[in-house]
Amino acid sequence: MSTLKSQLYQLCLTFIQNRIENIEYSMLQARQASNDDTKSSAGDKYETTREMMQQEMDRNSKLLYEAGQQKIALQQIENVDTAKEVKNGSLVLTSEGNFYISISAGELNLETQKFIAVSQAAPIGRAFIWRKVGDEISFNGNKYLIKEIL
Repeated sequence: MSTLKSQLYQLCLTFIQNRIENIEYSMLQARQASNDDTKSSAGDKYETTREMMQQEMDRNSKLLYEAGQQKIALQQIENVDTAKEVKNGSLVLTSEGNFYISISAGELNLETQKFIAVSQAAPIGRAFIWRKVGDEISFNGNKYLIKEIL
């Protein structure tokens, strides 16, 4: 794997690990808030608070599962070699920007260059998959000429 792809991979891994840590922290806070809320004479308030905390924990559980799936997907592309066609794990250099087909992590900055980390399942990611150098992609009114695939 090229040094550039390796650095982008590490940025994506850090992104997803931070996301997992934040979700776990939110779950811990919701659990503590639910446990700390003592029953008072206003029983409805107690039950409403517990229900809200349970909904928050359920939402965070779903987010944690999704983040775990993203981490697994990312780990599967750690050592993807350069290919003639865009595939999961490819770094695609275009006339309108650079894309790392990996997970949806948004804009990544390496030194003076910007890269967009997108999932192959994202609409723009799907548009790039199996394309080759010289192919042109139209997406949201923009044209992307593939100049290089790493």
